[in-house]
Amino acid sequence: MSIETVMNRWKDAVDAHEPERVSSNFTEDAIFQGLHPYGVGRKAIAEYYDSQPIGLKAEYKILETRLLADDLELAYLTVDFSFVDRPTITVNLSVLVRGDLITHYQVSLLPN
Repeated sequence: MSIETVMNRWKDAVDAHEPERVSSNFTEDAIFQGLHPYGVGRKAIAEYYDSQPIGLKAEYKILETRLLADDLELAYLTVDFSFVDRPTITVNLSVLVRGDLITHYQVSLLPN
């Protein structure tokens, strides 16, 4: 499965504000680092996305990918998270995808 397919499923669930569906795109033991302290597993991921405001939308661009093994791919992306009531936040995102699920997710907020 391609990184783009996996990230499109993630984006669709984020845009729909469906935390359980977002977390279903991750492995059971995924390491997740958003803009809050890290969590491990689908429950922590669902809780993180449930805390996000209604109307949050994600637009991503894949910058680099590397095939690390037959079923493991690294991707480096930029993501614009837009909100209904505040300015858009642009972050850098690294993901490891095993098969068709994200196993590691790490956001970096770089200074402007």
